[in-house]
Amino acid sequence: MNSFFQKLTLLIADPALRNRLLFVIGALAVFRILAAIPIPGINAAQLELFFNNNQFFGLLNLFSGGGLSNLSLVMLGVGPYITASIVMQLLTLMIPQLKALYQEEGEIGRQKFSMYSRWLTLPIAVVQGISFLIILERQGVLPSLGYFGFAANVLTIVAGSMLLMWIGELISEYGLGNGVSVLIFAGIVARLPQNFSQLIFSFDPAQIPSYLAFLVAALAVIAAVVFITEAERPVPVTYAKRVRGMKFFGGSSTYLPLRLNQAGVIPIIFALSFLLIPQMFASFFQTSSVAVLANTSAWILSVLQNLPVYGVCYFLLVFLFTYFYTAVTFDPHQIAENLQKNGAFIPGVRPGNSTQEYLGSVITRITFVGALFLGIIAVLPIIMQSFTGIQSLALGGTALLIVVSVILDLARRIDAQISIREY
Repeated sequence: MNSFFQKLTLLIADPALRNRLLFVIGALAVFRILAAIPIPGINAAQLELFFNNNQFFGLLNLFSGGGLSNLSLVMLGVGPYITASIVMQLLTLMIPQLKALYQEEGEIGRQKFSMYSRWLTLPIAVVQGISFLIILERQGVLPSLGYFGFAANVLTIVAGSMLLMWIGELISEYGLGNGVSVLIFAGIVARLPQNFSQLIFSFDPAQIPSYLAFLVAALAVIAAVVFITEAERPVPVTYAKRVRGMKFFGGSSTYLPLRLNQAGVIPIIFALSFLLIPQMFASFFQTSSVAVLANTSAWILSVLQNLPVYGVCYFLLVFLFTYFYTAVTFDPHQIAENLQKNGAFIPGVRPGNSTQEYLGSVITRITFVGALFLGIIAVLPIIMQSFTGIQSLALGGTALLIVVSVILDLARRIDAQISIREY
C-alpha cells in the first residue's frame, strides 16, 4: 500500500507524467461532450424502443462509448477504425510487403501501417454511416430529411468518427495507454451510473440468486483476467562470454518473458467487430424489395439472434483471433535472429532455426491456454443470460473484460514510466 501511494505521489509530482495524465483527462472530457450532442430530428421514444429490441445495436453502442444510444455526433465511435485495423491485419497474411512493413521496418514502418489504416477508416465510416442512417430512418427513429439533410448527417457522423480516431491517436502518443482502448473504457465507465440506476429501479426480489451469481462471476472474472494477463512463461537465455581487450563481457543468464495472453483484449474487440459486420448488412437489406436479399438477411439475423449459435461463433472467433493477433505481433524468427546477433542462446537449443522452432512451439502452447480463457470469458455472459433470462447480463462480461484489461495495461504503462523516472 505504501508503494502504491509513493507511485501515486511521484505520478502527480513529476511534470511529464502529470501532463500525460491531464492530457488523457482532457481528451476524455472532449469525447464525452461530443457523445452528449445528438444529431437533429431524433424520435426519442422510438429510439429507446429500438435499442430495447435490438441487441446488435447494443453491441455497437459498446464501441461508440455510449454515443450511439443517443445518436450523438460520434455515434459511429471507433468502430470504423477497428474494422480498418482488422482488414489491414488480415492483409498482412496475403501481402508480404505489408507484413514486412509492420514487423521488420521498425517504428517508421509501423507509422506507415497506421497511416494506411487511417486512410481505410474513411470509406468504411462512410459506408457504415449511410447504412446506420438508412436503418434508423426505416425504423422511424429518424425522419426522412431528403438528400441534402441525409448527406449532412452522414458528413457529420463520419467527421465525428474521424475526430474520435484522431483523439485516440493523440492519447496513444501524448497520453497513457492505447487510445482506442481508453476511449472504449471511458464509454463503458460513463454508462455505469445509468446501468446501476436501471438495475435499482427494475430490481426483482425473485432474481436475487441470479444477481448474486452474476456478482460472484464478475469477481471471478476479474481475478482470472488479472491472473492470466500477468502470467508469464519464462524462457531462460544465456549470453556467451566475449573478450574485448583485457576484459570479459557477457556470461550472464536472464530470461525471455512470454505472456500467456500476448494479444490482450484485442481478440475480443476484433471478434465483436467481425460479428457485427454481417448483422449490419443483414439489417440494412432486411426490408429490401429483392426477395432473395430480404430472405437471406432475415435468415442471417435469425441465426445470429439464436444465443447458442451466436455463442459458438463468438467463442471460435475469439479463439482464432487470439492466435492470429499473436502471430502478427510475435515473430519467433526475428527474436531468434536478435538473440543470435547479441551472442545469446537458450540452453539446450541451437541458435538460429532451432531457436525459432522452439519459441514457436512454446508460444503456440501457451497461446492455446490464453485463447481458451478469452473464449470462455467472452461467452460466459451469454451462458448466464440463457440460464437467468436477464438481458442486461449479455454485455457485462465483455465490458468487464475490456475494463479490467485496460486498467491493467494502464497500470503497467504508468509503472514503466515511473521506473524510467526513478532511474
